Amino acid sequence: MLETFIEFFRQLADDHPRWNFIFFYEPRQWARIVKGLQYTLILSFACVILSVIIGVVGAWLQSSPSKWIRRFVQGYIQFFRNTPPFVQLLFFYFALGQFTPAVTGPDGWTEIPIISNVGWAIISLSFFAGAFNVEIFRAGIEAVPESTQEAADALGFSRMQTYKEVVLPLAFRVSLPALNNNLVNLVKTTTQAIGIAVPELLYQCVSIWNDYPSAQYPTMLLLFFSFIILVGLLVFGMHRWEKAMYIPGYGE
Repeated sequence: MLETFIEFFRQLADDHPRWNFIFFYEPRQWARIVKGLQYTLILSFACVILSVIIGVVGAWLQSSPSKWIRRFVQGYIQFFRNTPPFVQLLFFYFALGQFTPAVTGPDGWTEIPIISNVGWAIISLSFFAGAFNVEIFRAGIEAVPESTQEAADALGFSRMQTYKEVVLPLAFRVSLPALNNNLVNLVKTTTQAIGIAVPELLYQCVSIWNDYPSAQYPTMLLLFFSFIILVGLLVFGMHRWEKAMYIPGYGE
């Protein structure tokens, strides 16, 4: 069965040179696609988790009694919302990357930065999406009735306990639709990591069609459908989560 599959695409490349699905019959090119998909999944998963954590923490800090903390959070939001994510990526990697420590490599003389290009991509994209998540969770928190928070205060809850046990679970339910949209955009934005040579799926696809121009159309097709499936799975999972956390009559 596998040999028939491979032979079909090899014959297709011979008969129609512009449709050379080389990654389906040459192991080395397939390995590049798999590697790219792995890095895309790593970037997407890490950035989604970190951006949500940043959003939750930032929304809590926005209600801090300290005006300096509130100003810091607001400054962070304005900085990351009002500059292009690709420019942020380059700034983190090329500017801030110059000031990060390095360790000596195995050969004893090369220096390896402690934060790789993958690490900078995760940091930059997480901060970018996190700025939007802060505002999303802030809106969710404001939707929680004041009387609910007053009831928690009356029961002796601390500010942290009120936020963690009462406000955040309710705010999360209100925030999920907007959060879903932002996380979908974040997954699509991971392709910008190509700018700092992160070997994610777009990087590998571009490398393949640079080496084999006849594979350009098939590789673009593979890239397109890969992201449709990846984003579709995320939307499906978020939609199921949203339905599971739905409280009838709340947030309507």
